[in-house]
Amino acid sequence: MAVSSLITMVAYDTIENNRTWMTRVTLETLRDTVDWGKHQLAISDNGSCKETLELYKEFKDIITWVSYNGENLGTAKALNLLWRHRQPYHASIVKIDNDVRLHDKGWLDLIEMVFKKDPVIGICGLKRHDLDEWPDPMRDDGKDKRRSFYVSTLRWLPHKLGEPWLIVEECEHVMGTCQAYSKSLLDKFGYLWQPKLYGLDDSLAAYRAHLLGYKTVFLHTAVHIDHVDPGQNPFVDWKQKIAGEVILSGDFDRLKEEYRTGKRLLYYDGGFNG
Repeated sequence: MAVSSLITMVAYDTIENNRTWMTRVTLETLRDTVDWGKHQLAISDNGSCKETLELYKEFKDIITWVSYNGENLGTAKALNLLWRHRQPYHASIVKIDNDVRLHDKGWLDLIEMVFKKDPVIGICGLKRHDLDEWPDPMRDDGKDKRRSFYVSTLRWLPHKLGEPWLIVEECEHVMGTCQAYSKSLLDKFGYLWQPKLYGLDDSLAAYRAHLLGYKTVFLHTAVHIDHVDPGQNPFVDWKQKIAGEVILSGDFDRLKEEYRTGKRLLYYDGGFNG
């Protein structure tokens, strides 16, 4: 059976941040919910502890390869090392965090179906239960920019007899956890970019996709996904602080304006060309 999509994941598990168990949950859920006769999994390891490195041996039946980076490169740079190996036969590339639990088999096949049914969709994510997007226009009074940003729209995709019914939720951005990028978008988009080690890579990716003429959606209700990281720990606080600094400084809005005006190219070569 031909390879279809490439699932990519970054791990930075240390003794201090105690994330090895989350990586195990993610690998277990991937093993149980993905057709490994069709799809591949690659991991970019940012210098994890011995316990996580041993996990890769335990799950060698589903892991195609591991990039051992030796240091914390952050999210975007680490993923780009994997995305560089994208092949013409990959229908999409999936970015998945190493702290999730999926409950439904065949979720990636449904995402591929979304891209086939509507080629204008460039990013399709799985929606956690704690996200703010909500298809209720009454929430948008035009005054609260944050509230307006999270208003979404539900839409049925074209359907043929015998196919599963698919509903997508169009939104401004598809927040982290698990999101797939279509081959069509990647050809024009290139690679991920973020200002610092963590945060905003997904928001900037969605913004670039929109400027390229693509839509960003959640695959609504068809797949259930949980975020197993309980949060409220020094590691999560540190990551949120990094992203918050970019927003508070105004750099995030400046970057968006540079993309909008053409001062910054929408295609990013990942830094691999000099």
